[in-house]
Amino acid sequence: MTHKIAILGASGYTGAELIRLIATHPEMEIVALGANSKAGMEMAEVFPHLRHLSLPKLVKIDQIDFDQVDLCFCALPHATSQAVIKELPKTLKIVDLSADFRLRDPEEYARWYGGQHQALECQNEAIYGLTEFYRDDIKSARLVAGTGCNAATGQYALRPLIQAGVIDLDEIIIDLKTGVSGAGRSLKENLLHAELSEGAHAYAVGGTHRHLAEFDQEFSAIAGRPVKVQFTPHLLPANRGIVATIYVKGDPAEVHQTLAGAYADETFLEVLPLGQTPSTRHIRGSNFCHIGVTGDRIEGRAIVITALDNLTKGSSGQALQNANLMLGCDEDTGLMLAPVFP
Repeated sequence: MTHKIAILGASGYTGAELIRLIATHPEMEIVALGANSKAGMEMAEVFPHLRHLSLPKLVKIDQIDFDQVDLCFCALPHATSQAVIKELPKTLKIVDLSADFRLRDPEEYARWYGGQHQALECQNEAIYGLTEFYRDDIKSARLVAGTGCNAATGQYALRPLIQAGVIDLDEIIIDLKTGVSGAGRSLKENLLHAELSEGAHAYAVGGTHRHLAEFDQEFSAIAGRPVKVQFTPHLLPANRGIVATIYVKGDPAEVHQTLAGAYADETFLEVLPLGQTPSTRHIRGSNFCHIGVTGDRIEGRAIVITALDNLTKGSSGQALQNANLMLGCDEDTGLMLAPVFP
């Protein structure tokens, strides 16, 4: 069976990444590409690296006949996404890549995103899209909310440790570095080559990054009490990839054993031998996430390092993984591409 797919926001980085992945999917066909700002253009004009594919022309979202679509990926900015999704057919399966449906509490959404949620009826049915932990709910979901890429990176390192009670919940520091594509394709002065290259800098310092809301929500739910982590992201002069160095109070061998056991049967989550650490260059362009654990010179301290590609496992690859579950496909279909190296 071939499932008919629409992608909204197809002219952005995550939209292009979805097309790249779906091109290898034997059970999906892209029948509509929405991109209001570039409507009327061919995808080859917007992304020449996709010119070998036979794709529909970009159109305005209101020109798409959603009655002919089985599943829609929504790769639009937050706030825009909720306005569009609440008008889509109620029978349409949707995977949203924005932040609009990640937070269960509408007051938390308003606090972190600066405005009242405008599609609460959709929010109430949305399932959080961290696939390995919400797999059973995702299978029967109509609307899945993709995670933040930084939030996914930190959660893969920490969720099993919090669940198992092997670390001090009040002693968690996440020091994260991310590639520039995580900021999207819109023109921004601070992302110009002359502004960004040959340097790195911290941003959203002091607990202001919006992905902290996901950490608060998910970690507190696991622990059964409030958990707040320290989190500082840094922008790297690199196109893709996230690497997070996470400092915890716990026995390194126990931390490693807990993660290795939790992910032993997971296709895309690879826990390295104790003492080895991952690199973004080893997961580039793939849906794999590598996790390393090492000890610290201070007794009873462990360092967990996680690496994934923000556009793939952190966003579009995760979205396709979820869509596979929603449509009854094998979960890894279209996602077994090897990382690109060097």
